Amino acid sequence: MLVIGASGVIAQVNEAARLLMAGAAPGEPATGAVPEWLARAHRRALTAQEGGGPLGPACGPVGDRVFEAHPVHADGERVVWWLVDVTGRRQVTEGPRAGHDWNSVMVEAATELLSSLNLDRCLEMTVRLAVRHLADAALVVLPLGRRRYALTYGDGGDEVVREDLSVDPREVPGLAEALRGFPPVPARWSDLAGAPGWVARDGLGEAGRVVVVALPGHGLPSGALVLLRRSERAGFSPEEEEFAELFAARAGTAISVARLYAEQAAITETLMADLLPPVVPRLDGVALAARYRPAGDGERVGGDFYDVHPVAGTREEPLVVLGDVAGKGLEAAVLTGRIRNTLKALLPVADDHRRVLDLLNGVLLSGDRKRFVTLVLASIERRDPGLALRLTSAGHPPPVIVRNDGRVEAARTQGTLIGMLEPIDSVSDTVLLAPGESCLLYSDGITEAMGGPLGAEMFDEERLYAELAHCAGMPAEALAERVLMLASQWVGGGEHDDMAIVVISAPRSAPDADDPAGA
Repeated sequence: MLVIGASGVIAQVNEAARLLMAGAAPGEPATGAVPEWLARAHRRALTAQEGGGPLGPACGPVGDRVFEAHPVHADGERVVWWLVDVTGRRQVTEGPRAGHDWNSVMVEAATELLSSLNLDRCLEMTVRLAVRHLADAALVVLPLGRRRYALTYGDGGDEVVREDLSVDPREVPGLAEALRGFPPVPARWSDLAGAPGWVARDGLGEAGRVVVVALPGHGLPSGALVLLRRSERAGFSPEEEEFAELFAARAGTAISVARLYAEQAAITETLMADLLPPVVPRLDGVALAARYRPAGDGERVGGDFYDVHPVAGTREEPLVVLGDVAGKGLEAAVLTGRIRNTLKALLPVADDHRRVLDLLNGVLLSGDRKRFVTLVLASIERRDPGLALRLTSAGHPPPVIVRNDGRVEAARTQGTLIGMLEPIDSVSDTVLLAPGESCLLYSDGITEAMGGPLGAEMFDEERLYAELAHCAGMPAEALAERVLMLASQWVGGGEHDDMAIVVISAPRSAPDADDPAGA
């Protein structure tokens, strides 16, 4: 028995405690005189006393024995610790893990490890399972390249620590060989006292043992599992050795799969960035808005696309492109990316819409002729006080002009689709927009949306034009949102094609500050 005050100074020690801990004496600081696990338990007991919470026993090694320390508050400032030797009980219940159903444990491990493809969660579960069934603490080491390693450490507490550090695996016997994986090396125990600080963490104790187990992956090692035990549990029983090998195989496979998935997800995200609809840029003197809705609710890309190029051609006029690739889903999106990159390369000749379409047609005809694309090009010229649009359609629904007086007009442009026949034919149209007037470019996913009261009727152009007649003078953002909302409400929860919308508007002049009446 020993009594420790709130200041951390030992107040009283009986003879048994003095024989057990040579440095423990009245008036001595507890830190350094008693084991670190007992000093930590005393600090927790003081905190629990202040908060009125319950006190629980602590457990840890003292020399080559294991003790449970039971706290009792003597008064408001001191804690009495009764130490009970539980070495024999721990050896029976935990030494060889007697009575452990290793088959059930392996099923538990497989279920936990394969329940997620998230790499961080997989590493965390590997550490927690290893501490739960094999060790007092565990560390997973994954090579990152350039002598850096991802370390995941746990000792049975609530928190699992993750770090990316530059360490030398040769400091731990067997770790460098386990990380290489070839040739396979057996598990090898070494003294914990000689391990570096990134392995032997605070709280585990100076005495103890450490073993390194390779984590096999798919043809290459996934990393290594470092198991740490205190001195009273010096090694594995035969059952534990067999389980450790099986566990490492399962954990290595799970980590390898999760890591591969993470790498593929990162690659997909990078490639997908070029296929996603772009952010519409701000253009001086032009109001632009765009909306996009892919065919599938879980999809991010499809066969419809749009692009806004602020500078194109020798005139350096903005160019808006809206297109629709035959089909939908990922295959259509791949062709969409190819078309968008080709059109970007053709920007220097964008003054001549016919030439751009001819060159794009040649590129598509040189590849797979099973797919084609319809396009509409819109070059924007600023003409005070409004805009002049040069519009060219290639097999695409003609753009729609919404006038200030409510008139709705279709641009007089038409042409053959791209990627099927040669040569192509196209007719351009020039449209003037007064301030407040808009031009709507849209894909046929809007007009061919199936739905309505009976769920089997197309939205069609007539209904679109009738709705646009009520949108005179509406800002570009509001008009784009309105059209997409109408089409989405029409289809409801039914299937639909990709939908793409771009609105080009001539902004209204800002009111003169010196003209209150005009304002």
